[in-house]
Amino acid sequence: MKLNCSRSILAAAFQIVGGVVPTRTPKEILRNVKLTLADGRATLLGTDQEVGIRYEIPEVETDSVGEVLLPTQRVNQILREVQDEQISIEVNEEALWIRSSQSEFRLSVEDPEEFPDVASFEDENYYVIPGKALKQGIQRTIFSTDVESTRYALGGVLMEVDAQKLTLAATDSRRLAVYHTSCSAHGSVSEEGGSPVVPAKAMSLIEKSINDDDQEVKIAIHQNDILVQSGASTIYARLVEGRFPRYQDVIPAEYQSRIDLVVGPFLSAVRQAKIVTNQESRGVDFGFADGTMTLTSLGQDVGSSTVELPISFDAEPVVVTFDPRFVEDFLRVLDSAGPVSLNLIDGNSAAVFKADENYTYVVMPLSRDD
Repeated sequence: MKLNCSRSILAAAFQIVGGVVPTRTPKEILRNVKLTLADGRATLLGTDQEVGIRYEIPEVETDSVGEVLLPTQRVNQILREVQDEQISIEVNEEALWIRSSQSEFRLSVEDPEEFPDVASFEDENYYVIPGKALKQGIQRTIFSTDVESTRYALGGVLMEVDAQKLTLAATDSRRLAVYHTSCSAHGSVSEEGGSPVVPAKAMSLIEKSINDDDQEVKIAIHQNDILVQSGASTIYARLVEGRFPRYQDVIPAEYQSRIDLVVGPFLSAVRQAKIVTNQESRGVDFGFADGTMTLTSLGQDVGSSTVELPISFDAEPVVVTFDPRFVEDFLRVLDSAGPVSLNLIDGNSAAVFKADENYTYVVMPLSRDD
């Protein structure tokens, strides 16, 4: 078995597939990436048995068929360090060789038959979502998941989908991110669609697989898993168990005041205020009064800071205390020149940030004792 291909193309593919390979696992075979050759095409497979990916590598030269396990860490290092643009991979029963014009690596091989398969996309009933919108939606929600929670559903992103609209929602119970975009249906998908909770690891993999603004992504939802076809990638994920909270109940219907801001200056002020916080005193007071937003922070054994930003505000003064990390997470996924609004009821109620009509971010304020 032998193939020749571009090192940079293989390295990019390996980077995506390697993202699903577990660093710690009782099944040592899962620490590999499987390479298969058939019909003149090369495919990489990686899985941790909860999330898996198939990635078709374009433009390989081969007349072979077969399969081999590639040790992820070592092959990644080879592809990163070798400077030649073209490399060859050759396999027999005894060893694996990776060669360039100036380098040769001989690696031991394991039995690829023991490696679990990753499903291919064969569904005829699925949803179609614009890749650019889906990529943006994942970037704007995934940071709100809680992968360490004992409530498993909080470790994933809720994907509410029907024949016309996709909603992504993520929460760690202290903040909530909700994103809407359009979608379409292919075949005879259910009118009600579905509401699967997709693991954050799989959503991150889907986001990385989208690299073309015009790309369309196909999503097939099953009872216990989901299949996503995105460009050269097919991603499988077992759905997260547990009930996702009714996020709609968290979003206030009315507000007492609205503050309009520009993302870049707001983010800079938040980052400055965060400098003197620490784990014990992580809160920053956001004060709004007389055309000025004042951010004040006090870190025990660290120091204090005051940051002012002129704003358009002539309502009753209000002070609300936020964890600045939560505000920063939201602002850094937005266009720095874009507008953002902060909608407040009072200093103790949920605050709602909006970047546009399709994106809502709710943050619970800290109590003064937090």
